[in-house]
Amino acid sequence: MAPIEDHPLRYRLANELHARPFPSMQAPCSAAYVAFKQPEMAANRDRARDVAHLMALLDRHGAPHPQPGATHYYGQLGRHWLKWEQHTEFVTYTIFSEGVEDRAFDARAFDPFPQDWLEDAPGQRVTSILIRVEPRRNAEEMRADFRDWFVPESLAVSSVLEGAAIMGGDFRIDQNGHMRFAVFASEGTGQRRIGRIVQRLCEIETYKSMSMLGFARVRAMGAQLGVLDTRLTELVEAMSVEGSKAEETLQALLAISAELETLSAQSSFRFGATWAYEAIVNERIAALREDRHEGRQTFGEFMVRRYQPAMRTVRSAQERLDAMSARGVRAANLLRTRVDVERSAQNQALLESMDKRSDLQLRLQRTVEGLSVVAISYYAVSLVSYLLYPLAESTGLSKGLLTAIVTLPVVLAVWGLVRRLRKEVDK
Repeated sequence: MAPIEDHPLRYRLANELHARPFPSMQAPCSAAYVAFKQPEMAANRDRARDVAHLMALLDRHGAPHPQPGATHYYGQLGRHWLKWEQHTEFVTYTIFSEGVEDRAFDARAFDPFPQDWLEDAPGQRVTSILIRVEPRRNAEEMRADFRDWFVPESLAVSSVLEGAAIMGGDFRIDQNGHMRFAVFASEGTGQRRIGRIVQRLCEIETYKSMSMLGFARVRAMGAQLGVLDTRLTELVEAMSVEGSKAEETLQALLAISAELETLSAQSSFRFGATWAYEAIVNERIAALREDRHEGRQTFGEFMVRRYQPAMRTVRSAQERLDAMSARGVRAANLLRTRVDVERSAQNQALLESMDKRSDLQLRLQRTVEGLSVVAISYYAVSLVSYLLYPLAESTGLSKGLLTAIVTLPVVLAVWGLVRRLRKEVDK
């Protein structure tokens, strides 16, 4: 049997589904996570700088390098493990460590990331997270830890994966600049299941932060949208005022439409990314299969109360921008129709004026035609008379009488000839 020809990307695409396994973690342990994003044009950034930054960290710890062209890496850094992932707009680093510090959420968990190396990152910090994983204890001890570690009014706690763990966090940035999450793993929970919970928490916080960039964009463009909306409304109202200058109004409408299109083009990628990130946040929370713990709000309920209003604001702004663009186009089309009608009326008046001038020219032409007959006849009679003068003596007629005799026939002949020529031209 002849071998089947494979698509050149078949193996690469198939392996991509298995390229980013969840880490294996055993309580007690901790994770330190940081995500970097370039402030502008992050999707089109020089990704080689991300790899070079990773290489610098690996070289400091004497760790092996990833394969050329890799977009992810998992390897050991001394007594820690490092997971590196390159995404469309950002790059993430996660340090997994065995055991926990005596002091909860100690900033020393970030020590594997040297300070000067963090400062040289090709981008800005989007988020950084400290996750503390401990064995599940009795309810009173966990309740005290949640009370001491987090802000009560923002605290979200839930039982996940059918009781595999209790996780909690308040989505606030501490004095060291990090988010905090705590996971209490139940006895018998597998290492990979703990790793999935930690990975989900990192993803929820990262994609939440990335989607909130859309909210920041909306707030930045809110004032400009308000000004454009007012100007657009005023111009539409001016269209109904009799005597308004349609062409000037049309130029102003086209200018506003151009500004709206510019805003739409500048925001389209961010809006699209926001909806994608929002969907991932909701999917990651759903994958944890939360149950309420001691009557506290779950992560999903926290998102509904605090996060979803921001997303609805972004969606409302996008719909407003689209509606304003459509309204501007409709108004411009109506005004363009009005301008065309006015120009048609002007052209009609111009044609009528040209018709009147043509009629006057025709009358003048006929007047000139009569004068031309007289002038041509005068010269024609003179020529004919000179031809007939030699016959005057033989006929006994005087030159004056001979001239008078030929005048009428010559005039008639000239008039007939001119009339014939005019008919030929008018055909």
